Amino acid sequence: MTFRATILTLYPDMFPGHLGHSLAGRALERGQWSLEAVQIRDFATDKHRSVDDTPAGGGAGMVLKPDVLASAIDHVSTDDGRPRLLMSPRGRPLTQERVRQLATGDGVVIVCGRFEGVDQRVIDARALEEVSIGDYILSGGEPAALTLLDAVVRILPGVMGNDLSGVHESFEGGLLEHPHYTRPQAFEGREIPAILTSGNHGAIEKWRHAQALQLTQERRPDLLKDEKSAPGAKP
Repeated sequence: MTFRATILTLYPDMFPGHLGHSLAGRALERGQWSLEAVQIRDFATDKHRSVDDTPAGGGAGMVLKPDVLASAIDHVSTDDGRPRLLMSPRGRPLTQERVRQLATGDGVVIVCGRFEGVDQRVIDARALEEVSIGDYILSGGEPAALTLLDAVVRILPGVMGNDLSGVHESFEGGLLEHPHYTRPQAFEGREIPAILTSGNHGAIEKWRHAQALQLTQERRPDLLKDEKSAPGAKP
């Protein structure tokens, strides 16, 4: 089954962007997923092809019109079951858990916001799920959409050459990822930790877990709530 991604945007030329290269690009060529970028402006009905208007109640900037955006959404996703996502700084933060959920489905429809935002009525009427990739503001939803798709596509079945590659990555087990090393043995006076060349795989796994736990404590202590509540976790 091909994972179908449809992007509603005012800048379709921004796609596939970096997703046309490396793992995602090869998977796209093989047909493991598909990408369609749809121009929102094509659904405007006035002679100027207007997609935005001034905010009700006053204020700076412009707001995407609900009728135009609703027509675009209906055109690409009438009852096809795919979740409809709106990339938005006020959305729920994107997590690896949500990425895995999306990767098990048939695909996504992603709306890329612009200007000051999107009319709330179309968000409500078309059940758009607002998603944020971080606590910062971008010029539009396109970079955020590319980021979300990057996270999803890489874990689709068969995209990574070795499906085990994603098992020990940051966030997959509730912790940040442990440090990595490779040859040469010595680099500018720094040695590969001896445990990693010991051949004792049990000890290596314990070391890696301890390192991941330490990094998480230092950099993302908020993640440790899940670690402490996980089955088998030490009190």
